[in-house]
Amino acid sequence: MAIDIKNVSKSFVTKDKDFMALKDVNLHVDDGELICLLGPSGCGKTTLLRMVAGLETPDCGEIYDRGELVEGPSKERGFIFQQYSLFPWLNVLDNVMFGLNLSGENSKEENLAAAERYLERVGLADFKYSYPHELSGGMKQRVAIIRSLLNHTPVLLMDEPFSAVDMLNRHTLQEQLIGVWKRFETTILFVTHDVDEAVYLADKIVIMDKRPGRIKD
Repeated sequence: MAIDIKNVSKSFVTKDKDFMALKDVNLHVDDGELICLLGPSGCGKTTLLRMVAGLETPDCGEIYDRGELVEGPSKERGFIFQQYSLFPWLNVLDNVMFGLNLSGENSKEENLAAAERYLERVGLADFKYSYPHELSGGMKQRVAIIRSLLNHTPVLLMDEPFSAVDMLNRHTLQEQLIGVWKRFETTILFVTHDVDEAVYLADKIVIMDKRPGRIKD
């Protein structure tokens, strides 16, 4: 069992009132599964993903990652946000290679070759020395996605990562994701509200109800 979510609930306090985002959520994700969380906006998909990542804590219930209680972020769990998260002082190539070089698993030459190969596949080879402020939103997101895919973390959490990417590059990135998933047997939890995307990518689709978010039987 890779991810085990047990009786998780989460509420938030606003100026006007408290509201419950998630209630009594249970979900089991096996090693190597690619699961899509599908549901309408506001049903708590992103909140659930952030709790699995350790970026937020549940009000009650517990989340386990391969038997260990999730109590904070971990390098074993990669996270791709809706909004691109790049280092503004690094160019595209250095952004993509950041995690690879940090891990020290391969030589810099091997990391460079892998980064350039992925950039070529998504049409960013000519922009490898550009900085984030010189890129469009979709281009920035492609860089962020490639960086996460190349890190090959055991668990990859993806929050509508392709929403800012044009259709052609979206399909290319979906293919890259499937390739990484199959090759490295990565456990992937993928949030989307796009039914077609969920059907194309997932080997299991989990449907969530509107707030308070619950998983439909």
